[in-house]
Amino acid sequence: MTGHDEAVQEAAALRERISALSAAILRISDSLDVDTVLREAADSARVLTGACYGAIATVDEGGRPRSFVTSGLGIGQQRALNAWPDGPRLFERLRSLAAPLRLPDFGAWTRSLGHPPFPVPVGAFQAAPLRHRGVHVGSFFLGSRERVFTEEDEEVLVLFASQAATAIVNARAHREERRARADLAALVETCPVGVVVFDAAAGTPLYYNREAGRVVSGLLAPNRSDAQLPELLEVLTSRRADGREFTLDELKAAETLRAEEIELSVPDGRRVRTLINATPILSASDAVETVVVTMQDLTPFEALERSRTEFWSMVSHELRAPLAAIKGSAAKVLGTARDLDPAELRQYFRIVDEQADRVDGLVGDLLDAGRIATGTLPVAPEPAGIRALVERARTTFLSGSGRHDVLIDLPQDLPLVMADGRRIVQVLENLFANAARHSPGTSPIRVTAAREDAHVAVSVTDEGEGMDPGQLALLFRRHGALGHAEGAAGRAGLGLPICKGLVEAHGGRIRAESAGTGRGTRVTFTLPLAGEAAGGAEAGAAGSEAGLPHEAREKTAVLVVDDDPQTLRHARDALAAAGYVPVVTGEPQEVARLIRTKKPGLVLLDLVLPGTDGIALMESVPALADLPVIFVSAYGRDETVARALEAGAADYIVKPFSPTELTARVRAALRRRNAPEPFVLGELAIDYARRRVSVAG
Repeated sequence: MTGHDEAVQEAAALRERISALSAAILRISDSLDVDTVLREAADSARVLTGACYGAIATVDEGGRPRSFVTSGLGIGQQRALNAWPDGPRLFERLRSLAAPLRLPDFGAWTRSLGHPPFPVPVGAFQAAPLRHRGVHVGSFFLGSRERVFTEEDEEVLVLFASQAATAIVNARAHREERRARADLAALVETCPVGVVVFDAAAGTPLYYNREAGRVVSGLLAPNRSDAQLPELLEVLTSRRADGREFTLDELKAAETLRAEEIELSVPDGRRVRTLINATPILSASDAVETVVVTMQDLTPFEALERSRTEFWSMVSHELRAPLAAIKGSAAKVLGTARDLDPAELRQYFRIVDEQADRVDGLVGDLLDAGRIATGTLPVAPEPAGIRALVERARTTFLSGSGRHDVLIDLPQDLPLVMADGRRIVQVLENLFANAARHSPGTSPIRVTAAREDAHVAVSVTDEGEGMDPGQLALLFRRHGALGHAEGAAGRAGLGLPICKGLVEAHGGRIRAESAGTGRGTRVTFTLPLAGEAAGGAEAGAAGSEAGLPHEAREKTAVLVVDDDPQTLRHARDALAAAGYVPVVTGEPQEVARLIRTKKPGLVLLDLVLPGTDGIALMESVPALADLPVIFVSAYGRDETVARALEAGAADYIVKPFSPTELTARVRAALRRRNAPEPFVLGELAIDYARRRVSVAG
């Protein structure tokens, strides 16, 4: 072969090499996927240099390993390389290269550095850093078992390393841009504000999000649910608050709108009020290319404004009613021409006092509502018994305007809870009042409780109007009138929202349940346990009847101990009408003195008293042991009745009770006391009631 032929062959080989190199570079630059770029670069460089193996390791902006792509390695070799313990240390050494590295024997070089044998048989080796504008993005490695790399091979590797670095940076930038676009698209699509992008030249929408479609959906004709925004824009009228109309042409004129109320309407009268912002987007030549319009539906705000108006109307009505009663009573006292009877005068003052308390309660509710809204509502929880709290609330409710029976059914073993007594009584009073407001006058209100894990759940149930289960979630909202049932006046007010705030301030939860309209409502709230100790005792009812001559009753005093003024009045009137001498008190500490001075023949004793209970009082006042004691309580469970009778009670009456029942049970207890048990001594028996004496039968 002549020198000319050799030159021709070399030129052809060079052209083929350059063509393959150019094709490889084009393939590398053609993709924007990082993994595809890396694999294409490793494969192409390995083929062009005759290497057996190729690998590219990349790092992120912080220098941390990002990805590792190999070419020419079998599955077993890949696993062995991944399991090689010195891989990270060798990679750190190679990553710090400032210039290309070419070695005739890679295995000998790694051993000289103190590494164990390399898991893949590599002879010749070359490496080059991947740099883009001075930033290190990774390293490029080639290995061979059969040939030694030349300077030309090193040039190819450096060229591929440069192209790969550029392609990697471009692919990463493209990926980040796509991610940012996707994030932005997701943000705009789920944004609670409508967004529309208009083409300024054509005036057509290029994009609109879901909320923008929802805002204008109310303007679509009922038989055109498939209509789209571009079609709607052809008939849409936009009107400013001052009555001026404007079109998209004004937006194209680069007008910027900021928080302007715009009413959108269609010819058939449907309309929606929106808050509009419009921003023109300019090109490099300052021409308006697009206009970005954001719109916010003001319908919910209008509903909120109506709700607030209704709320303040309700508050003003609630204030005017007691103020009118106070004003009327005061005017009657001041304007009467004659002297009022003391009893009449006392009734007018009672009205003034009750209505003033009502105003004070409403003002307190308003203050509490404000504190709840700002998170500053004060509570001071301490261990407390549910029974005592329920009894206090019941007494307050019944001594006020409460006309419904409150039936209490609490288990005996309820544990103590952490509660601010005054606040939880306030919760119960509000629930009682709410139940009474929406129940027939003859239906009872029931109070039950049960332990739920680390809480005690207290339920207040009425048999009233009930409500649609779908509306229960709205029951505890602060503003707005909510229909408790179809056609009902609604449960508007502050009571239930305040209950929610008070219960949640204790760490509890409150919920409402209803089976539907006309089927009653149950409101349940929870309070955290104070410990495992059970709460106070309960009591219930039982009794018998007998008779006692009226002559004996006239001289008999009956002591009534109850902190409920309504019960005291009820018992006093019934006893007095039956010929007894009633002695009433609401203070447990007065019992011993009254027994000593008034010498009652029987005691009517409330089970739950301030600071104590009736059973404990029987044990602490010795004088009670010599008298028949009838418990009077709202608790009617069997185990409670049994506990009271075992403690020595003569009888048990469950509230509410009738005057007839009360006096009958009092007569029976007094008769048993006045009729002693028969005397028996051996064969001698004396029956005092039958006036009979017998010996041996």
